[in-house]
Amino acid sequence: MNKAELVEKVAKDSRLSKRAAARAVTSVFDNITKALKKKQPVTLVGFGTFLVRKRKARTARNPKTGQTLQMKARRAPAFKPGKQLKKQVR
Repeated sequence: MNKAELVEKVAKDSRLSKRAAARAVTSVFDNITKALKKKQPVTLVGFGTFLVRKRKARTARNPKTGQTLQMKARRAPAFKPGKQLKKQVR
Protein backbone atom coordinates (compact mmCIF):
# COMPACT_ATOMS: atom_id res chain seq x y z
CA MET A 1 0.00 0.00 0.00
CA ASN A 2 1.34 3.42 -0.89
CA LYS A 3 0.41 6.83 0.54
CA ALA A 4 -2.32 7.50 -2.07
CA GLU A 5 -3.98 4.16 -1.30
CA LEU A 6 -3.76 4.87 2.43
CA VAL A 7 -5.38 8.29 1.93
CA GLU A 8 -8.17 6.67 -0.08
CA LYS A 9 -8.86 4.08 2.67
CA VAL A 10 -8.77 6.75 5.41
CA ALA A 11 -11.20 8.90 3.41
CA LYS A 12 -13.58 5.97 2.92
CA ASP A 13 -13.41 4.68 6.51
CA SER A 14 -13.77 8.10 8.14
CA ARG A 15 -16.19 9.55 5.58
CA LEU A 16 -13.85 12.46 4.90
CA SER A 17 -13.05 14.01 1.56
CA LYS A 18 -9.85 12.80 -0.05
CA ARG A 19 -8.35 16.25 0.47
CA ALA A 20 -9.12 16.20 4.21
CA ALA A 21 -7.86 12.63 4.55
CA ALA A 22 -4.64 13.56 2.72
CA ARG A 23 -4.09 16.46 5.14
CA ALA A 24 -4.70 14.16 8.11
CA VAL A 25 -2.30 11.45 6.87
CA THR A 26 0.36 14.03 6.00
CA SER A 27 -0.04 15.64 9.42
CA VAL A 28 0.45 12.29 11.18
CA PHE A 29 3.61 11.56 9.17
CA ASP A 30 4.95 15.10 9.72
CA ASN A 31 4.40 14.94 13.48
CA ILE A 32 6.07 11.53 13.77
CA THR A 33 9.03 12.92 11.80
CA LYS A 34 9.25 16.04 14.01
CA ALA A 35 9.25 13.94 17.18
CA LEU A 36 11.97 11.64 15.83
CA LYS A 37 14.10 14.64 14.86
CA LYS A 38 13.89 15.70 18.53
CA LYS A 39 14.95 12.13 19.49
CA GLN A 40 11.53 11.49 21.06
CA PRO A 41 9.91 8.08 20.53
CA VAL A 42 6.32 7.96 19.26
CA THR A 43 4.28 5.18 20.87
CA LEU A 44 0.93 4.13 19.43
CA VAL A 45 -0.48 1.67 21.95
CA GLY A 46 -1.30 -1.66 20.31
CA PHE A 47 0.41 -0.66 17.06
CA GLY A 48 4.03 0.00 17.91
CA THR A 49 6.76 2.52 18.61
CA PHE A 50 8.71 4.69 16.20
CA LEU A 51 12.13 5.53 17.60
CA VAL A 52 15.65 6.62 16.68
CA ARG A 53 18.50 4.16 17.06
CA LYS A 54 22.21 4.88 17.02
CA ARG A 55 24.18 3.00 14.37
CA LYS A 56 27.87 2.43 15.02
CA ALA A 57 30.57 3.37 12.56
CA ARG A 58 31.36 0.41 10.31
CA THR A 59 33.16 -0.76 7.23
CA ALA A 60 30.91 -1.31 4.21
CA ARG A 61 31.55 -2.65 0.74
CA ASN A 62 30.28 -1.31 -2.57
CA PRO A 63 28.76 -4.42 -4.19
CA LYS A 64 29.34 -3.09 -7.71
CA THR A 65 33.04 -2.25 -7.38
CA GLY A 66 34.03 -4.23 -4.30
CA GLN A 67 35.62 -1.09 -2.84
CA THR A 68 35.48 -0.79 0.97
CA LEU A 69 34.05 2.36 2.51
CA GLN A 70 34.06 3.73 6.05
CA MET A 71 30.53 4.55 7.20
CA LYS A 72 30.25 7.13 9.98
CA ALA A 73 28.15 6.59 13.08
CA ARG A 74 24.64 7.90 12.56
CA ARG A 75 21.10 7.89 13.84
CA ALA A 76 18.47 5.88 11.98
CA PRO A 77 14.68 5.69 12.35
CA ALA A 78 13.32 2.35 13.53
CA PHE A 79 9.95 0.77 14.26
CA LYS A 80 9.22 -1.72 17.01
CA PRO A 81 5.83 -3.42 16.47
CA GLY A 82 3.44 -3.70 19.39
CA LYS A 83 2.09 -6.92 20.83
CA GLN A 84 -1.36 -6.59 19.20
CA LEU A 85 0.11 -5.86 15.77
CA LYS A 86 2.41 -8.87 16.02
CA LYS A 87 -0.52 -11.06 17.02
CA GLN A 88 -2.71 -9.88 14.12
CA VAL A 89 0.00 -10.34 11.50
CA ARG A 90 0.89 -13.92 12.48
